[in-house]
Amino acid sequence: MFNRKVATVLAGLAFAAPALAYESTYNLPVGATDISARVYGLHMMMFWVCVAIAAVVFAAMIYSIWKFRKSTGAVADRTLTHSTNVEVVWTVIPVIILVATAIPAARTLIAMDDTRNSELTIKVVGYQWKWQYEYLGKGVSFYSTLATESNLARQLNSGIDPRTVKDYLLDVDHPLVVPVDTKVRLLLTGNDVIHSWWVPDFAVKKDTIPGFINEAWFKANRVGRFTGQCAELCGRDHGFMPIVVNVVPKAEFATWLATQQAAAKVAAGGADAPAAAPAATTTGTP
Repeated sequence: MFNRKVATVLAGLAFAAPALAYESTYNLPVGATDISARVYGLHMMMFWVCVAIAAVVFAAMIYSIWKFRKSTGAVADRTLTHSTNVEVVWTVIPVIILVATAIPAARTLIAMDDTRNSELTIKVVGYQWKWQYEYLGKGVSFYSTLATESNLARQLNSGIDPRTVKDYLLDVDHPLVVPVDTKVRLLLTGNDVIHSWWVPDFAVKKDTIPGFINEAWFKANRVGRFTGQCAELCGRDHGFMPIVVNVVPKAEFATWLATQQAAAKVAAGGADAPAAAPAATTTGTP
C-alpha cells in the first residue's frame, strides 16, 4: 500500500515537472521581446533533448545493472566485441541532434546582431559605478545611478534594514525610458573599465569596453518596468550599478522626451521652458 502511494506521488511529480520548469524563477524568463522568447524556446528545446538523452542512458545503465547482476550468476565476458552498426548509430544520432539544434540557434544569433531599421538610437556608457544614456539626435542625456534609498541602506552600520527598502539594489534615480513596439539600437562603450549592460527580459547582454563600441538592440512588445545589472566585475561597487528600463506607450514617451528636451535647453541657457518632470514610471513586472 505504501509503495503504491509513493508511486502515485512520483507519477504526479513527473507529469507536473514540465509545468514547474516553465514557471520556476530559476529558469530563463520568456521576456518582453521576440528575441528573448526565441532564446527561451531554444533553451527549453535543449533542456528536453538533454532530459531525453539522460533518460535513455540511465535506463540502459539501470537495466544492465539489474539484468546482469552477480546474484543471478552473470559472469563478465572478457572477450572484446565490435559492432559497426552500434558505432554508426551513436555517431549519426548526435550529428542529427547537433544539426537540428544548431540551425535555429544560428538564426537567432544572426537576428540578435541585426541592428538595421532601428527607430531610436541610444548611446550607453559604463562608468564606475553608474550608466550614462544619450538619446542620439534628440538632445537628451543623463546619468543613471543607484537610488538614494538603496544607497543609504547598503552603507555599513546604516541602521536601515534592506528588507524595508522597495526594490533594494534594483532601483535607480533616472531609469532609461523607451517606447513600446519600437526597435531601439544601443551603442555601448566604457569610460574606465569593462562593464556589461545586461537586461534578462530583453535577452541583451553586451560588454561596454573603453575605446570600443558594441552594438545591440531590443524591441519591447509590452509596457512595464524591467531591471538588469552590470554583469562584468568592474570594481568594489560592481554590485551597486543596476539597470532599470521603463517601457511606456509611444504617446507617453513623446511627452517625456519633449519635457527632457525643454529641460536640457534651460540647463544650456536656452529659451525659457518649464522644468523637467521626473522620468516616467510604469507599473508591471518583468
